[in-house]
Amino acid sequence: MAIEVRPATDFDDVATMVGPKRPDANACWCLSYRIPSKENLSLRGPERGERVRELVRQDPPPGVLAYDDDEVVGWAAVHPRADTAFATNRKIPHLDDLDVWALWCVRVRPGHRGRGIAHHLVDGAVEFARAHGAPAIEAYPVDNDGRKVDLTMAYVGTKRLFERAGFVKVADTDSVINGFPRILMRLDLRR
Repeated sequence: MAIEVRPATDFDDVATMVGPKRPDANACWCLSYRIPSKENLSLRGPERGERVRELVRQDPPPGVLAYDDDEVVGWAAVHPRADTAFATNRKIPHLDDLDVWALWCVRVRPGHRGRGIAHHLVDGAVEFARAHGAPAIEAYPVDNDGRKVDLTMAYVGTKRLFERAGFVKVADTDSVINGFPRILMRLDLRR
């Protein structure tokens, strides 16, 4: 298996990873944390996909995709925190004024899980942020103490996933997902 992580510049591949099966569905499209809440709530059905199409055309694009040969198998949302809902989120602390990037969603396609692709995605997201001049990158995973996380909520990742990539816990949060507390982890990219 040769997993390659690339910037998310192919809309069709992003749609494969985060889009709904039906174009008229109000699926997340990984917009919940990426755009202002008011805009996110106002977009319906195909408008959500069109908004993602706009984001994919921007520099930097809204994340990275993992490929096994040329088949898309994973997605990670990563972007400057200032351009996300984490810039004003009341449940996730804002530690300092450093222009950090946020990594908030890691998804691996069914049939490809259990092969380490999430680790490739985190590493690829870190390198993507570093290449764009990020001084540090934050993640907001659950501290599940090794217990099972429901797959619909696993997109935030686990403390262990991010520890293996070199992130360290820097703060607790007031956010809870699937009954588990979320923590703020950070990786300094200035070294």
